[in-house]
Amino acid sequence: MSSKKFVLNADDFGMNADFNRAVLEGYNFGYLRNASICANGEAFESAINEILPECQDLGLGVHLNIIEGKSLTHCEYLTDNRGIFKRGYLWFILNCRRKEVLKEIEKEFRAQIEKVQRASKVSHIDSHVHTHAIPEIFRLTARLAKEYNIPYIRTQGEEFYVVPGSKKNYKPAFLINIIKIILLNIFTKKNKKTAEEFGLKTNDYLIGVGYTGMMDSKTVEHGLSAIESDNAVITECLIHPCKYEIPKQDKHLTEFEITTDSMLKDTIYRMGYEIISLKNL
Repeated sequence: MSSKKFVLNADDFGMNADFNRAVLEGYNFGYLRNASICANGEAFESAINEILPECQDLGLGVHLNIIEGKSLTHCEYLTDNRGIFKRGYLWFILNCRRKEVLKEIEKEFRAQIEKVQRASKVSHIDSHVHTHAIPEIFRLTARLAKEYNIPYIRTQGEEFYVVPGSKKNYKPAFLINIIKIILLNIFTKKNKKTAEEFGLKTNDYLIGVGYTGMMDSKTVEHGLSAIESDNAVITECLIHPCKYEIPKQDKHLTEFEITTDSMLKDTIYRMGYEIISLKNL
């Protein structure tokens, strides 16, 4: 059994039927073994009642969400008067030290964690748009993970890499993502120490920031190639896959295709990784 673990995780499970369908088919017809569910997603109940029973070994995570959709609790600072989240990432960076804001985030995080745990055992925790990576929010999240007995928390340390010859390297989004990598790598240095302080497991590397919105099998392969193999124990790859009832081609379908790409699966094994469910970590 390899000491190097590869975690393929589908974020945004429960957001809608297309995300749910991707998890079901990626699990049953591919090698997807982990998904993170949004407690405030419109298809949450369907994910719990219809998809999870068909995916018995799926590692289920809480995908904490204070960016999109409706809150589960009353959030004076985070939502509009309809209860819809209205704050962006920069706002959280600038306001994360305010006690009243952290108190409100904690209340909402608790509600989301408890909603998922009432339905299923939880193996890991992460967040929508990496909000929990902000160190003050990460410390809060780690404390809650320890309290709720969730053993694994995502960190966002990613190696810089490019896919040779890809047109994606020249897109403005790629340049923006490079800035995100720099910021998240700075956060991760502090957050890994916090995770260790709370006795939580975390990934050594992440793949999925530099090519956010542009992920495909080649980006996964080159992302793995950029990692120093001696230092890699757990490498997590995050994707946002959709499988549509009425076929259409877009970035989310391309990310779904990662989960069923047998050539990529063989490459991951040849690189010395074991593909795992966080449920069994």
